[in-house]
Amino acid sequence: MKLLFLKLKKRWGIKSNFQIIIILIVFAITGTLSLEVGHFVLEGFGIKKSNFKNLLLGIYLYWTCRILCILIVYKMILLTVGFLFGQFTFFWNIVKKMLKRIGFKRLLN
Repeated sequence: MKLLFLKLKKRWGIKSNFQIIIILIVFAITGTLSLEVGHFVLEGFGIKKSNFKNLLLGIYLYWTCRILCILIVYKMILLTVGFLFGQFTFFWNIVKKMLKRIGFKRLLN
């Protein structure tokens, strides 16, 4: 466990073990919440698994929509939960890195 914390501290530029624990808690909360909120958002737009049963490759279309929704919701929840735990700057840098990797580099510069 000590070795893992040392690697994370070095990689993320963190000084305390307490901050690592907070960050891991935020990631855990965000992952769970993004699945639940993503499902809620899709149902709010009327996108349900049952709507895609009669379509050719409908299940793949549904899961594509669900994954895209979760990816968007995840970033917003990560920043919100990170802010509530006092780690907004750390998570803002994480979100910027994610967005750059998926092609939004020009918007963030």
